[in-house]
Amino acid sequence: MINKFSAQNASNGDDLHKNQGLPDTVGILDIYTDGACKGNPGRGGWGALLRFRDRELELFGGESHTTNNRMELLAVIKALETLNRPCKARVHTDSQYVQKGISEWIHNWKRRGWRTADNKPVKNVDLWQELDRLAVLHQLEWLWVKGHAGHEENERADQLANRGVESVDTSG
Repeated sequence: MINKFSAQNASNGDDLHKNQGLPDTVGILDIYTDGACKGNPGRGGWGALLRFRDRELELFGGESHTTNNRMELLAVIKALETLNRPCKARVHTDSQYVQKGISEWIHNWKRRGWRTADNKPVKNVDLWQELDRLAVLHQLEWLWVKGHAGHEENERADQLANRGVESVDTSG
């Protein structure tokens, strides 16, 4: 069971998908996420580490038939779902798909009715729409970090994602 995570004193901003520096008045929640897939598509997992001051929460889960991009998106979604009030947070991801998608591409996708520039349906639209719905509840800064480069919290998120892969029942 996942407990709700609470970050103190948060407020919504006007353009919540933009990367903007967040003023630290009481504290900022840091969210580190990662996805993993054994085969693409294949068995996949997602992991998230949430840190507020000296409190941490680790989350992970998996699916039997998925893609790495879906797991990257689901990691952020599951992390945001644990928040029980609007907050200021920095989302750290090693997925440029997630970081650029939510910061840059989503505005045009929505304007075009969830279609890409070449008029194809946006892949993983169900997850993008859910992430969009959750993201506007908070004031978020989206940060890309290089994966597998010794970033301690990203490595922990990667370990959690791999635990998610291992948690998937392969018996049938």
